Amino acid sequence: MNSSLIKALLLASVTALLTGAAQAQGLKIATIDFSQVFTNYWKFKQAEAVLTDKAKELELDQKKMVEQYNKLKTDYRTALEKSNDQAVSAEEREKRKKSGDAKLGEMKELEATIGQFDRQAMSMLDEQKRRMRDNLVSEIKAIADLKAKSGGYSLLLDSSALSASGTPVIVFNSGESDLTKLVLTQLNETAPANRITNGGGGGEKK
Repeated sequence: MNSSLIKALLLASVTALLTGAAQAQGLKIATIDFSQVFTNYWKFKQAEAVLTDKAKELELDQKKMVEQYNKLKTDYRTALEKSNDQAVSAEEREKRKKSGDAKLGEMKELEATIGQFDRQAMSMLDEQKRRMRDNLVSEIKAIADLKAKSGGYSLLLDSSALSASGTPVIVFNSGESDLTKLVLTQLNETAPANRITNGGGGGEKK
């Protein structure tokens, strides 16, 4: 029996014990597919579109710099070839060599600029994505907490959660006390012109 299977069985046993203990104490447990709620929340779709547009904008800026770099590279090669032209005077060849060196310097500066731009753009997008995720999780959790409390539940478990080994945290879920649809419906009531359709997920209505 491999270690992943052992962990899964142990996790199932612990979950069963917790559930049994909760029932023995008269506790009500509900579930929610947090992943489904998150990706079907209209604000997630909106934020995702904003991030995509920003990424395209940054990609366009980077493309312009690369085109400028390629032009400098072509100009440098042309100047280098001309500096070796024996048909012109040594003075003219030296002048062309200096022009080529100047182009090479510009290339190196622009190369460094492009590298810095790429790093900053990636960092900015990651930070914007993190803020978006944190804000949405906070909003979803607030509604989920309210629904769980109004339903008289003592514990709300995420049915989409995975353990460190990648196995399901909740091995069995009947769906009888699933709040996924209920939470998602309320969240999407604020969608502009109510254009967003609610995701699936059964559940009781409170």
